[in-house]
Parts: sequence; C-alpha cells; structure tokens
Amino acid sequence: MKILFIAILLLFAQISFAQKTFKWPKGKKAAIVLTYDDGTASQLNPAIPQLNKYKLRGTFFLTGNLSEDDITLWQAVSKRGHEMANHSLYHPCSEKSYKNDPRLYVENYNVKAMINEINMMNKILHAVDGRKSRTYAYPCSGSVVGGKNYTEALRQSGLIKYARTGGDKNSIITNFKSLNVLQVPSWGISDSPDGAGLIEFVKKAEDANGMAVLMFHGVGGDYIKVSAEAHELLLKYLAQHRKDIWVSTFQEVMDYVSTQNQL
Repeated sequence: MKILFIAILLLFAQISFAQKTFKWPKGKKAAIVLTYDDGTASQLNPAIPQLNKYKLRGTFFLTGNLSEDDITLWQAVSKRGHEMANHSLYHPCSEKSYKNDPRLYVENYNVKAMINEINMMNKILHAVDGRKSRTYAYPCSGSVVGGKNYTEALRQSGLIKYARTGGDKNSIITNFKSLNVLQVPSWGISDSPDGAGLIEFVKKAEDANGMAVLMFHGVGGDYIKVSAEAHELLLKYLAQHRKDIWVSTFQEVMDYVSTQNQL
C-alpha cells in the first residue's frame, strides 16, 4: 500500500513537471533575445554586420538622439528584419547614474512627462520602420520617475506592448505564467565577459528550457562594451545550434510567449 502511494505521488510529480515544461517552436530548447541599447556607432558596425553574417536578428532600443543620416541607416537595419524599439526620447536616468542636464534626471520628472516622451519616440520610430506595435526598454533599467513607478501608467497608455528591464546572469525566465510583460528581466552586460561567458549564459537557458534576454551597449567600442570577438563567438554558437535555440526579436518572442500563456 505504501509503495502504491509513493508511485502515485511520483506520477503526479511527473504530470506536474510535464505541464510546466514550456513548448518552444519546432521543439527548440530555449529562446534567446539579443537586445542593444542607445543606438551606438559600434552597433551599426561591427554588431549588425555580425548579426547579418550569421542570419540572426536583434532588437535595437533607440532614443531620440538621431540625425537624418542616422534615420536612413536605421531604416536599412530595419529592412534586414531587426526590431526598432523604444528607449524613450531623452533617456532620463537618476542623478546617481551619471552627470547630465538636471532636467533629464528622473528625480525631476513626473509620470505624465515620461509617458509623453515615450509617445513621441514611438512616432519617430514609426518614421523609421512604419510599424505601430512597439516594445520598450526602461532607461538605466529604472521604472521610477519623480518617486513614482510608471509601469502601470505605461500599461494603461497602450503605447507599449512589452518592456524590458535589467537583471544579472541569473535572469533566466522559466515561469511564464507569472511573467510581467512590462517588466521582462535581462542580463545587463557590464563586466566585459568573454565569448565563453556569454555562451555559458545561453547554455543555462537551454538547460532550463527557458528564455534569456541579453542587454548589450557597446560592441568592440563605445561604452559598457563587450569585445567584437566575444560578440561574434556568441553569434557563431547560436548559429551552430539553431536546431535547439530560437533566436528572434524581443517582440516576436514575447508575442509567442503571450500566445502560449493563453492556451
């Protein structure tokens, strides 16, 4: 009788585990999202040529700091299938982050001003790629302005479908039912990891049957950078493991997750 009871418990545990296993497209083991903040020069070269070389798509969170020539360049990037996403108009951050115009410190903002800024950036991005559905990344990964969290106001505005925030090397998403789609965590890369370190993060996502979002800034230059060599090693690994790893844009992966959650 005791053996039968244990067997039943094990059966229920197996059923519970099966129900929790997330099904990625075409039997893949994990989803990887490559995101890039601020539209830096090093993203245009070498990051984007590397992505194109390995036929991988990234998500680029742009600010309003775009010249006419920049818009032309990003239009070409968009035509290659990369996602143009919203990183706010002026990229306001805390006074503690770095020196800036005091008007651009979040301590001096309010929620209404932040939502208006995101709305204006959506319009600029529409001029770049003609799309209306948009994703967002919180500047400096912070969702508080003037002492108030604006995530709910962002949700109510309807301006943004999904939003990415920060995180660390443990930011592997596996519990999709409880995922706040306007607070999607990512690994904010800041310690100049080598290619092996980047690949290790991807492998964690594979082992967990999860989703991993990487947040890059500079690639081989600019600031908060990774080397071009490390970046390419990561892309090469992802390309070699297409059978098991789904690499796509932030919006496409989140659209899939949202659809699966409704089943």
